[in-house]
Amino acid sequence: MARLSNVVRDGLSYNYFSTLSDRIHVGMQEWADYLHISERTIQRYKKEGKVFDPIYSEKIILVELLYKKGVDVFGIDDNFYTWMDTKSIALGGVKPKDLLDTSFGITMVYDELGRIEHGIFA
Repeated sequence: MARLSNVVRDGLSYNYFSTLSDRIHVGMQEWADYLHISERTIQRYKKEGKVFDPIYSEKIILVELLYKKGVDVFGIDDNFYTWMDTKSIALGGVKPKDLLDTSFGITMVYDELGRIEHGIFA
């Protein structure tokens, strides 16, 4: 975990971010919403070859870890992606992916995945 802290402090490269986005099927508008920045700002990171600021790098890593957990729990990527896009009573009647704009929301979704993993359904 200390290594992750260093990665966050140093900032993620746009290439890493882009590869992750393709792998987990999260589009630029969704990222803009999750990171609370404009798509144009994200494109500026690409154009200028800058690394993401630590505050954005941390959120990107948290979303990545959440997606890894989700795929592990559901076993099949598409099943997890469908769950992320389906309203959840346990999460207040919202789609899990709509909660990824705050650390608190990410934690709620991660905790719900843990309950699903252990067969505890709300």
